[in-house]
Amino acid sequence: MTKEPQRPAAYREPQQARSAATLARVLRAAEEIASSSGLEEMTITGVATRAGVSVGTIYRRFEDKDQLVTALSERMLERREEYVAEQLRTAEPSLSGVMDAYAHALLQSFADSSNLLPELLRARGTRPLDRGARTITELHRLLLEAAAPYTHQIRRSPPQQALDTAARALLGACFHNSVRPDGSTGETERLRYADELSDMATAFLLTPERGRSTDT
Repeated sequence: MTKEPQRPAAYREPQQARSAATLARVLRAAEEIASSSGLEEMTITGVATRAGVSVGTIYRRFEDKDQLVTALSERMLERREEYVAEQLRTAEPSLSGVMDAYAHALLQSFADSSNLLPELLRARGTRPLDRGARTITELHRLLLEAAAPYTHQIRRSPPQQALDTAARALLGACFHNSVRPDGSTGETERLRYADELSDMATAFLLTPERGRSTDT
């Protein structure tokens, strides 16, 4: 039987506001270093210097670099969930409005970290893949929830299955854009791509499914 890879224990969550502020500074410093120099170049000492704290302060919270990377993954993924949820709350109240807000929010949520998030998800010895899967599930749920009041506008049958397909297609396209070397990164290009994805998903939902002939 293949053994499960050993995973780092959960890091110690702060109990006081001051500790939470220090943790936020540490994670922000870790993200800045990893974004500019790469995950391999990020060290506990370098993070401590950038955050303006002692190395001991970091080791009181994290046992090692793996735990710090896990916490950084958590922070970045939570931030994406919150951002997409907020954008959907302010979407135009229609099916096309929800799809448009979703496509733009997904692309923007990955735009602020360049290639860092894919690198985090590939990191060995950490738990980001499990956490990443939960984020994908949550982002999927957010769209289904936001679009629920407008399912009567969907012309494909069954509507929920069509909406599920559209959600999967948008998630896949946006994640693929974040990992490809020639992805849409400039503001103008990203907005154009989000518009195209939104139009594609909306057109799919508003177009009745094609009839399929059965050979006799």
